Amino acid sequence: MEMENQGITTLGKSKPVPSVQELVKESLEKVPNRYIQLNQEPPFLEGKDDSNDSNDLQVPIINMDTLLNGDDLELEKLHSACQEWGFFQVVNHGVDKSMVEKLKMDTEVFFNQPLEEKKKYSQTANDVEGYGQAFVGSEEQKLDWADIFMFTTRPKHLRRPHLLPMLPHSYRDTIENYSIELKDLATKLLNCLAKALKIDPKVLRGAFGDEGLQSLRMNYYPPCPQPEKVIGLTPHSDAVTLTILLQFNEIVGLQIRRDDKWVSVNPLPHAFVVNVGDILEIATNGMYRSILHRAIVNATKERISIAAFHMPPIDAEIGPIPELITPGTRARFRRINVTDYYKGYFSRSLDEKSYLDAMRINENDNI
Repeated sequence: MEMENQGITTLGKSKPVPSVQELVKESLEKVPNRYIQLNQEPPFLEGKDDSNDSNDLQVPIINMDTLLNGDDLELEKLHSACQEWGFFQVVNHGVDKSMVEKLKMDTEVFFNQPLEEKKKYSQTANDVEGYGQAFVGSEEQKLDWADIFMFTTRPKHLRRPHLLPMLPHSYRDTIENYSIELKDLATKLLNCLAKALKIDPKVLRGAFGDEGLQSLRMNYYPPCPQPEKVIGLTPHSDAVTLTILLQFNEIVGLQIRRDDKWVSVNPLPHAFVVNVGDILEIATNGMYRSILHRAIVNATKERISIAAFHMPPIDAEIGPIPELITPGTRARFRRINVTDYYKGYFSRSLDEKSYLDAMRINENDNI
């Protein structure tokens, strides 16, 4: 079957758009109209709104070393973070720091290349993988203030031949090592979550799988002369199982929706930000929550991040784990093939949790 030789991101397409990084080089004083998104709740501006910096609204921090040593309190903290926040930061995760620093440097070099060099990796007409921007379905659609470079990393046979395999040898090797270590970290986290849920780890790993898919998305957010009028990344939840995010510097940009306000995730040195994806919410029948998040931009400084998405094999089926369905708890989500799930996801605009909501079983549905 042809679909079996394709990655998740080939199930959709995105229209080509100008490079925001190149727009900024023109010394803009005003943002082009297509990037102005006044329908979005404006980001708080430093010095004008300190409500998002409240000490009681900080994303939980999980010590991976303590967790893997069997500490019950740390396990409960992880369980609670997935239930109440849908986000947490991981420290002492064991991922090689020198390799991560090299990945940061190589990624900065990639984005600072001349545009013609980056265009060698541009998205094609029927593919959202590559250099460009995702989820652009029309010429009238408002655009995010960002450039991205997205590609499949695992399994290897699904890699697009003109993307990762064509990167400079040193950069390619670093990405290869990074993808292996991130897959290992994702697997360890799922094993711990299975323990917290009191289910067989193999069952929960089915929401990612030993042969599960992994893709990386490099995000470049240039400085913006009117940051209050744009959005770096539209509010959404991730359609995957787990996302592991690397933030390059201490520039605040990631915000999550919490208690009807946007809460900034302050970057910690040598930490990863991990979030529950829609598939994990579906698999746990709503026990763990995928949370709305967005990226805001800075008036004077660039921000770069790398999101590693982990998801089930393309020929798998997703739905609530049977062990979590009880006589008093009916299934809240329908079952669906992964291919059909992502076809539906990439056919829509990025719009909060609308796609997950479409997966819900209503009380009156006869399923």
